[in-house]
Amino acid sequence: MSDAGRRAKGRGARSNASGRFEPLAREDFDDGWRDDDAAPAPLRTTMTAEKARVIISRNQSPDVGFDRSINPYRGCEHGCIYCYARPAHAYMGLSPGLDFESKLFFKPGAGRLLEAELSKPSYAPRVIHIGGNTDPYQPQERRLRVTRQILEVMARFNHPFSIITKSALIGRDLDILGSMGRAGLARAAVSVTTVDRKLARAMEPRAATPERRIDAIAVLAAAGVPTAVMFAPVIPGLNDHELEVVLQRAARAGAAGAGYVALRLPLEIKDLFREWLATRRPDRAERVMSLVRQMRGGRDYDPQWGKRMKGEGPIADLIGRRFAIARRRFGLDRPSPPLDLGQFRVPPKTGDQMSLFD
Repeated sequence: MSDAGRRAKGRGARSNASGRFEPLAREDFDDGWRDDDAAPAPLRTTMTAEKARVIISRNQSPDVGFDRSINPYRGCEHGCIYCYARPAHAYMGLSPGLDFESKLFFKPGAGRLLEAELSKPSYAPRVIHIGGNTDPYQPQERRLRVTRQILEVMARFNHPFSIITKSALIGRDLDILGSMGRAGLARAAVSVTTVDRKLARAMEPRAATPERRIDAIAVLAAAGVPTAVMFAPVIPGLNDHELEVVLQRAARAGAAGAGYVALRLPLEIKDLFREWLATRRPDRAERVMSLVRQMRGGRDYDPQWGKRMKGEGPIADLIGRRFAIARRRFGLDRPSPPLDLGQFRVPPKTGDQMSLFD
């Protein structure tokens, strides 16, 4: 067994191949060690401070419902094998495999940077999405509190935002999320990919259990935060049969909306996912990939706008119809009111002269 494979216990990826920009490629090989030999040191998570100059990222993608976002972290310790953010780690000179979930970066000055950007006279508020790339509530957030910094600034400025996670840690920030949710300034989404604990442990090894994610929906909804469930990704032949169950459980917990995204396998993810299937679900690996290709025009992935999030063809159409029926059946199709941009205010700084007309 390869060294990376032996160190990968408790992680999602099974290997750590070089990123696509590296001049030299490295790959795992069988070094002759057996499972009963002494294991190498376990893979440890490291955190590196990133000196960011700006905190708000902007995009022009027609496939997502926001044009600006904040990502407190690069990489994600949750280790979800399907994560579409994995290829971005190659830009850091690291592997989208095990490096992505063990060599992480954080933005310690996130709150200060955000306050500076929101205070500019030219700034025009638009809804900011928190966590569009990697999870803002991964385990290290408990200690580093970068996401908490961002939410505190959002609250001071009355700035509308949305946030998505698959962590129950979001409940820590109910003091901010609840009041802003009730004021029409915040909404949340919780990703629930399966209710099968064994599948969740294999596929999302360091994320919260499915039960805790359902509980997070209940806690957020009870606090007045409009909350949606995201059944994402839908993996045909692996978790697609759970679509109705997940939406029903979320609706009972208080979810007000729902969404889904089909499995995406761009760049290095296709090889990582195939490797994971071969080791963790070998009995259905061929069928899963066959169904995925049927949704992607015969390929592992089709990056075209308008197709990459849902796929196409009979399998994709069937999933879409099932989702629409379940969404309507469980009352998750009610339109959500837009977040209120009109409440945005730059708070006065110490020493500022107060306006006579406020």
